[in-house]
Amino acid sequence: MPATLALAIERYLENLQVERQYSEHTLSSYRRDLLRLQTFMQTGHDSPPATLDEIQQHHVRQCLGQLHRSGLGPRSLQRWLSALRSFFRFCCRRRYIKSDPSTGIQAPKAPKVLPKTLDADQVSQFVEVQGDDFLSLRDRAMLELFYSSGLRLSELVNLNWAQLDLSDAQVRVLGKGRKTRILPVGRQALAALEHWRHASSSSEAVFVSQKGRRLHPRSVQLRLQKLGVQQGLDQPVHPHMLRHSFASHLLESSGDLRAVQELLGHANLSTTQIYTHLDFQHLAKVYDQAHPRAQQQIPGEAANTNLSSEAKDKTQCTKKEPD
Repeated sequence: MPATLALAIERYLENLQVERQYSEHTLSSYRRDLLRLQTFMQTGHDSPPATLDEIQQHHVRQCLGQLHRSGLGPRSLQRWLSALRSFFRFCCRRRYIKSDPSTGIQAPKAPKVLPKTLDADQVSQFVEVQGDDFLSLRDRAMLELFYSSGLRLSELVNLNWAQLDLSDAQVRVLGKGRKTRILPVGRQALAALEHWRHASSSSEAVFVSQKGRRLHPRSVQLRLQKLGVQQGLDQPVHPHMLRHSFASHLLESSGDLRAVQELLGHANLSTTQIYTHLDFQHLAKVYDQAHPRAQQQIPGEAANTNLSSEAKDKTQCTKKEPD
């Protein structure tokens, strides 16, 4: 049994890497969050607990408060607390500790921020990169595939040609939790990928630099920012915006939340439900623009050129129930 917090953290991270096969990015996030607790336990007390089993609930609360005062935002604090809960559950299963000191502790609530999306016309404007040079062919294929299949950035940069079946219009990706899913590839994306395959010198990685190296996630982020300006969009574009747009447009057209969940690779339906809020915003906007009485002024009240208060309330509060 590990007597120290530091040793228990290393055992836990080994478990995530070997048994649960978490990515290096995820492991780095867990390590950073757990080291925050370790640093606090070593420096935040005159007489810190001598053993792992001596860590109590008030220690976790004090650490949470210190992180909050240092400027860590609600979402970061929620992630930190989630990492701690997972770690202490592991310690309980291994009998390193008798009880979970994170039980009952809540992080500050973060305001709900809906993901930013592009509308269908903006997506068309963005992905239709002109030119037959190396960068134009690569960027067009990359953007078309992003939007066609709703990939995560990590899924796109790690994609190999062996995972693409252009004859059957399918792509096989390895998502979060090492889960594989097979996704359809649209006609525009297929055509762009065919042209790119003939121009690319790589037989393994699908998207590479001009030097033939697999693209780094940061390189893709910077490239999309530059392309957003080049393609004449009036807002910054990041990779996840195309994934959000993919989900939102599918839900608008089909209303099938379960299908969108499967395509996105979400483990929980609640994660996908955020797009129902986007869908309602779209419907409320259409209503206010099209309904004959939506824009009529009520006697004795100032004209309202925005959404009705009822529509605004629904946008904030209503959750569409899955079929």
